[in-house]
Amino acid sequence: MKRISRFFSSRKNWTVPYILFATMFVILPLLLIGFYAFTDDNGGFTFQNFTQFFSHYEAVNTFIYSIGIAIITTIICVLIGYPAAWILSNQELNRSKILILLFILPMWINILVRTLATVALFDFLDIPLGEGALIFGMVYNFLPFMVYPIYNTLQKMDKSYIEAGQDLGANPFQVFFKIMMPLSMPGVTSGIMMVFMPTISTFAIAELLTMNNIKLFGTTIQENINNSLWNYGAALSLIMLLLIGLTTLIGSDNKDDAGKGGGLW
Repeated sequence: MKRISRFFSSRKNWTVPYILFATMFVILPLLLIGFYAFTDDNGGFTFQNFTQFFSHYEAVNTFIYSIGIAIITTIICVLIGYPAAWILSNQELNRSKILILLFILPMWINILVRTLATVALFDFLDIPLGEGALIFGMVYNFLPFMVYPIYNTLQKMDKSYIEAGQDLGANPFQVFFKIMMPLSMPGVTSGIMMVFMPTISTFAIAELLTMNNIKLFGTTIQENINNSLWNYGAALSLIMLLLIGLTTLIGSDNKDDAGKGGGLW
């Protein structure tokens, strides 16, 4: 008992469960992906998995198409999510917390359940499934991930900057574009990453909303893993991880630049 009490009395020891969790479910899987990506079926080192991807035009086109779908989805989410977040953060337009709850509530429901509900809705309205349904489903599923970061940033924004701009003679458009928008860019950047990255890697939404007629990059990875093509599937996963990592680095740089900006000029 004394050893246990001593163990829990040290703050450093409280990090042990997190280290074990990160090792088992983050570091080890990444190491396995890297190992399989650079080995063949016999365990020998090779770059064949990557050359196979770049020589396979269908896989490359699927990768580019997935990026395009992710960009379109992200842009639509920004165009819809920013005004929604601004309305939610404006106390004059929204005096009730119930509306905020309605935007967050879909995040409590499993993404597959939401997608199946979307399929049922399209069937009820007799709307054919396809690329339009895919983009609609992507926006519907990931829109809350865009709204909440922007809302959180706008909610915490120091209103004295807006008052100072109004005192200096700025009209509502100048207040929005020269004060509110620059100061809210960290939230926009977080929302873009939270929408863009999972859109590229998802496959269930594309399968359900297009009847598996449109493939995304996540679908290609899933098919290779299901067919026991571990090495090629791991190489595709590593390529996707590199793209996500690059997006994260660009997003973090934009956050730093946005933090330095703001103001009337």
